[in-house]
Amino acid sequence: MPHKLNSGIAVIGVDIGKNSFHVVGHDKRGAIVLRQKWSRGQVEARLANLRPCLIGMEACVGAHHLSRKLQMLGHDARLMPAKYVRPYSKGQKNDFRDAEAIAEAVQRPTMKFVATKTAEQLDLQALHRVRERLVSQRTGIINQIRAFLLERGIAVRQGLRFLRAELPRILAASCDALSPRMLRVIEDLAGDWRLLDQRIEGLSSEIEALARKDKDCERLMKSRVRWWLRSALAMRSRKAATSARGLG
Repeated sequence: MPHKLNSGIAVIGVDIGKNSFHVVGHDKRGAIVLRQKWSRGQVEARLANLRPCLIGMEACVGAHHLSRKLQMLGHDARLMPAKYVRPYSKGQKNDFRDAEAIAEAVQRPTMKFVATKTAEQLDLQALHRVRERLVSQRTGIINQIRAFLLERGIAVRQGLRFLRAELPRILAASCDALSPRMLRVIEDLAGDWRLLDQRIEGLSSEIEALARKDKDCERLMKSRVRWWLRSALAMRSRKAATSARGLG
C-alpha cells in the first residue's frame, strides 16, 4: 500500500469475507483514497501501518475478534448491524460497494452500533448457543417418546418431570401395548435423553460460573429469573444499551 495513503485516510469500511476482505478508505473530505482487496493475513499488518482512524465493519462472524485487534492498534473500530448498513449501499451489490456503504454508515451520528464483545463474552455466547441446541434436541426426543407411547394408548401427564418419573415404571412393567422392539427403541431414546441431560448440566454449570463473573449478570442474579436466562438477558441488555447510546 502506498505510503502517501497513511496520512490521508480518515475513515475505512471493511467488508469481511471468509478468506478475503474488501477495504474502502475515505479522506476527511469524503473522497475515496483506498480501494483494495486484502487477504485475511494482510488486514492487521496493513492497518497497523496506518495512523489511527475510524474503521467500520458489519457485526458478523469474526468481526468482534478483528474489532478488538484493531482497537489494540489504536483505531476506533465500530461494529454495526447489517440491516442498518444496507440503506447506504449504492447500485448493484458487490463487495467493494458493501465496503463503501460501511464506510458511509459508520460516520452517521445517529448510527446504532454493536458493542465489541470480549473473548469471555463470546465464550458465554457460544455456551448459550450450544446449550440451546442441546435443549432443543432433548425436547425432540421427549416429544418422540410421548408420541410413541400415545400411539400405543399410554398417556403421561404433560411436563418433563412427569415423563422422567413415569418412564422407568412404564418400561419395567409387563405391558402388551409395547412390543419388545418398541421397548428397545424407547430405551435407546431414554439413553439419549440421559446423555443430553449430562451435557446440558455440564454447560449449565459452566455458564453459571462465567455469569457470576459478569457485573450485569451478577445484578440480574438477584432476581428470580433462572440463572442461565439471566446471563443471556444481560448480554442482550448490554447490546441494547450500547445501541441506544450510539457507541461502539
